[in-house]
Amino acid sequence: MNFEELITERRSVRAYKAEPVSHDILEKILKEAQMAPSWKNLQASRCYVVESPEMLEKFRELALPSFNAKSSSNAALIVTTFVRDLVAFTQGQPDTELGNKWGAYDLGLHDAYLVLAAKNAGLDTLIMGIRNADAIREALSIPENEDIVSVIAIGYRDQNPSLRPRKELGEVVKFF
Repeated sequence: MNFEELITERRSVRAYKAEPVSHDILEKILKEAQMAPSWKNLQASRCYVVESPEMLEKFRELALPSFNAKSSSNAALIVTTFVRDLVAFTQGQPDTELGNKWGAYDLGLHDAYLVLAAKNAGLDTLIMGIRNADAIREALSIPENEDIVSVIAIGYRDQNPSLRPRKELGEVVKFF
């Protein structure tokens, strides 16, 4: 699949086949996501992969609202975080007015690579932002210095959602 096909075929999928994703494929996708650019190559993005059936059931019940638990059924889950006060910080002081927003920006690049790598491997994803961060932190022993941003479902699609409309380019871009 060429890059244009890859980005136009990627969808937010809310129904997955009861076919587990192999650990090896997950590792390959996560290694590819690590290739995302980051501030001074600090690579402050972190991933916590929930793949065992027992842990997935427990995690969905504790950490996701019912609609996200249902939408991610049969998929593995990847929690993505970034290390706070690392990206765009020097000696504990922010390098720009954005502070930790640069860490979130780098994580966004990482997650974009992750979902595209998943699609390239024949998998689909759903990025979920509505979740219980406290329950996630406890269940996965995530350190306090990491900001939990998303939970990404990853699996084999069991639906074919259509491409949602995009705004006209002139509404979101200005050329000078």
